[in-house]
Amino acid sequence: MLKSSNERSFILSGFNETMNFIVALFSCTLLYYCLILFFNISLVLLIVLDENLHEPMYILLSSFCINALYGSTGFYPKFLSDLLSSFHRISYEACLLQAFIMYSFASCDLTILAVMAFDRYLAICRPLHYHSFMTKRRLSQLVCFSWLTPFCIFSINVILTTRLRLCGLNIQRVLCVNWLIVKLACPEADTFSNNISSYLTIIFYISHGFFIMWTYMHLIKTCVRSRENRVKFMQTCVPHLISLITFLVVMIFDSMYLRFGSRALPQSLQNFITIEFLIIPPVMNPLIYGFKLTKIRNRILSLIYLKRK
Repeated sequence: MLKSSNERSFILSGFNETMNFIVALFSCTLLYYCLILFFNISLVLLIVLDENLHEPMYILLSSFCINALYGSTGFYPKFLSDLLSSFHRISYEACLLQAFIMYSFASCDLTILAVMAFDRYLAICRPLHYHSFMTKRRLSQLVCFSWLTPFCIFSINVILTTRLRLCGLNIQRVLCVNWLIVKLACPEADTFSNNISSYLTIIFYISHGFFIMWTYMHLIKTCVRSRENRVKFMQTCVPHLISLITFLVVMIFDSMYLRFGSRALPQSLQNFITIEFLIIPPVMNPLIYGFKLTKIRNRILSLIYLKRK
């Protein structure tokens, strides 16, 4: 049993099929991680250094990018080091930490998207109350809420996992996920509280989805009446909507596969399904916002133009 051993570690068996093309996979992964760092850090620095971008929408966007850096860094460095190693092990503590980072990263993304939807609702549907409500203090509270809530929730989930006696070592993925650790619990282990905590967490974040749907119902109703509001919607809400749809599709697909997916699929495809939430949004989101939001696009173009001069 894992809890009684001196060396508590898991085997990441998802790497078994990567050994034949390890050089190509390592090179592509390293390049992709560098792109994630470059795009997200560039956007954060652009917003921080340009006072014209010190508005709630852009501050929330910078928080979105920082979260992408947080989640990506919780996965890619370990993944790259495992590609160069012949032993794909991870310690019990490191596995729990990675599981915590993966869940909190994904949940923080959804919470920030919900706050961004609320910001757009106020800006377009309640423009007269926007500046009186969205003060610096209120914005700070919303940013703290979007970060601290997932941290607290998944701290509880991880703590509940630590009390389980585990009878398995093999995680059939390339990263640690809390649900996979719980599935390694001994048959006599009581996982009832883990299941209840998981379902309550799912319900809590489903409520975020309903809240976002509510804001967009009002946004669409308001934008239909005014050409000016339609322009605002296209400029500021469409990038948010694309990010939201991408996030929901990726996470729902991943969650359904994690719970009910077949193991008959090739291991490489299983790995991609597991980590697609770390592949698509961290690069796509800064690109979408960078090209679509007028102020950011103009700022980027002006910097490019100055460099050419």
